[in-house]
Amino acid sequence: MSLLEIKNLHTCTNDEEKKEILKGINLNINSGEIHVIMGPNGSGKTTLANTIMGNNKYLIENGSIYFENEDISNLKTNEIARKGIFMSFQLPEEIPGITVSQFLRSVMSNKNEKLNLFKFAESLEDNMKKLNMDTSYMNRELNVGFSGGEKKKNEILQMLMINPKLAILDETDSGLDVDAIDIVSKGIQMFKNDNNSILIITHSTKILKYLDVDYVHILANGKIVLSGDKSLAKKIEENGYSSYLE
Repeated sequence: MSLLEIKNLHTCTNDEEKKEILKGINLNINSGEIHVIMGPNGSGKTTLANTIMGNNKYLIENGSIYFENEDISNLKTNEIARKGIFMSFQLPEEIPGITVSQFLRSVMSNKNEKLNLFKFAESLEDNMKKLNMDTSYMNRELNVGFSGGEKKKNEILQMLMINPKLAILDETDSGLDVDAIDIVSKGIQMFKNDNNSILIITHSTKILKYLDVDYVHILANGKIVLSGDKSLAKKIEENGYSSYLE
């Protein structure tokens, strides 16, 4: 079943310059699949993720984005999230004044009005232990004073708790050491099932060594120039992106 379908997507910056970034993206993600978008810095990877999520810094000039056969191109970010799309950020923000537990409880209460607080607390503690997170962090302010690795693990924790239909992971492996990448990868494997999908955005191949992915797409100059299986990532690791930038 097609979960996300992007048709001829053209995106520009939503400012006076109106700089075109995405120049005709076509992509189809079915339930149960892991897709990877790779490409050099500035190729449009993060713009694609933000456009899917309805970020108002970007303007769709042409094309459409369908989620479960519904056109979500003109929906607001909170409406898209309620449909079942989650995005982790390359640089997670610190939010003083609200704890990890309070944040997740608020998000999940909006999703499920009958949230069982006992089961919520039990699930939160269980998932934190599986991610090798100190459970005392549930009472700390969101990302405040967290290391880079702790912030990334916290993003994976949010994904596990919210349990979206589609998870978009933007540069989740950026800046992580080998041990942290291993833990983050295990979190992704814990989340993955036949009814959800994952879109991983990265310029590196580090995290792919720990995951079985279905498709790898090379994004260059605002277009998907080549798609293949996991072996395509190996070629990028060996030869770089230069041959795809022409």
